Amino acid sequence: MTQNFSPELDHLIDGYRRFRSQGWTENRERWASLRDGQQPEVMVIACSDSRVDPAQIFDVDPGEIFVVRNVAAMVPPFETTPGLHGVSAALEFAVQVLEVKEIVVMGHGMCGGAKAALTRELHGTEPGEGGFIASWIGLLDNVRDPVVNEYGTEGRAAERAMEQAGVRVSLANLRTFPCIRRKERDGKLRLRGAFFAISDGLLHVLDESTDRFEPVV
Repeated sequence: MTQNFSPELDHLIDGYRRFRSQGWTENRERWASLRDGQQPEVMVIACSDSRVDPAQIFDVDPGEIFVVRNVAAMVPPFETTPGLHGVSAALEFAVQVLEVKEIVVMGHGMCGGAKAALTRELHGTEPGEGGFIASWIGLLDNVRDPVVNEYGTEGRAAERAMEQAGVRVSLANLRTFPCIRRKERDGKLRLRGAFFAISDGLLHVLDESTDRFEPVV
């Protein structure tokens, strides 16, 4: 049956056909091994931004990384109040069920969520009009003042400082989860901060002993 798709969906369907002929057919053994389950050793928490696909940046095969993407790659703190805790549920699954050995929080350059947290341009808006975003990036409120005091609210220096501060916040919030804190203490789980610069394609990894993001050579 022939279906009429939009140009946008046609573009995706073309990609699917390439995947079937190259990614699927040529890697049937790999896909067969994933048929009954997954055993990724790394979880990556990244931004939903269309320019920063972790699988592409790290050049991994299917089944190698367990990925959660959201606005600004944020992790909320551990809490038990009623609600729909999507990131927390994914963390619980990755840590307790899949037993990943590493969690990487990857921020990135030119992040719209971090910029909105910096400028507060969506502050006071209604849900559906920007309010959901404003509430989510409110996770960065506690680190905003130090960034603004040093860099102001405009320019790449301020934006990058906020983008990297977001990674630090997410790492700190990860350590509020009892299961993560316990596994990290016992040497069964490692936490890493990373930052991908869209402008030059460089990946930086946070050295928590110096609190500096160092480029991967």
